[in-house]
Amino acid sequence: MNKYIERLYNGIIKENPTFVLMLGMCPTLATTTTAINGLGMGLTTTAVLIFSNLLISALRKIIPDRVRIPAYIVIVASLVTIVQLLLQAYIPSLNESLGIFIPLIVVNCIILGRAEAYAAKNGPIESAFDGLGMGLGFTVGLTCIAICREILGSGSVFGFPFIPEAYNIRIFGLAPGAFFVLAVLTALQNKFKMPSATNGSVPHSALACGGDCMHCSGASCSSNHATLENIRVEAEKEAAAKKAAALAAKQKAMAEKQAAEKQDKKED
Repeated sequence: MNKYIERLYNGIIKENPTFVLMLGMCPTLATTTTAINGLGMGLTTTAVLIFSNLLISALRKIIPDRVRIPAYIVIVASLVTIVQLLLQAYIPSLNESLGIFIPLIVVNCIILGRAEAYAAKNGPIESAFDGLGMGLGFTVGLTCIAICREILGSGSVFGFPFIPEAYNIRIFGLAPGAFFVLAVLTALQNKFKMPSATNGSVPHSALACGGDCMHCSGASCSSNHATLENIRVEAEKEAAAKKAAALAAKQKAMAEKQAAEKQDKKED
């Protein structure tokens, strides 16, 4: 599979941040009152993910290791400010609906997690596609949850009503409705053994904190870095040992060949 297509597939299906990794639950629960809000929040986050991954990857060899997290936050905050100003100028209704959750994209664990886990270690184009895949996966998750809540709570989809108001379940348009939908989703994932962070089927992370970005307080960042450095050193040692073994085998084969040629000459 093409590596760019693979990044899109991982973000949307295999490592979907909403349904599989269970990341970004705060905006997922708070902004999915309507399908338009869910779609708008997802696309806004996607734009920030793409450009933050692109910039962080391009600057990964320039940013000092000790200040990489503050540098990432500055880059993401600058992009979020640009996106918010664009929304205020061209889509003020969406900006008003999303409110404080647009500035809070700065601390979204999906963005910082992809910056640390992928963009800081790979090229700009691959990182941009990784951000696109994760952003589209997040958008799909938010939109699906928002459609369910809007149908049950308001009897409409994207603002178009099709269920009489008397049959609406108002609670699904409120905060408890988001938890109900998420609870049902999680229960179904666990029932059918679908990949999810809640049933332990997500691949184990090599990070010291286990890769649980949603509950990460930042205290284990140094441990994570040390762990990853140890893994890199061990990988280099293993590669060097394999190279040395291959070279020794090649030299042995050449020596045996030369000995066989000498033996043939003597016999002649």
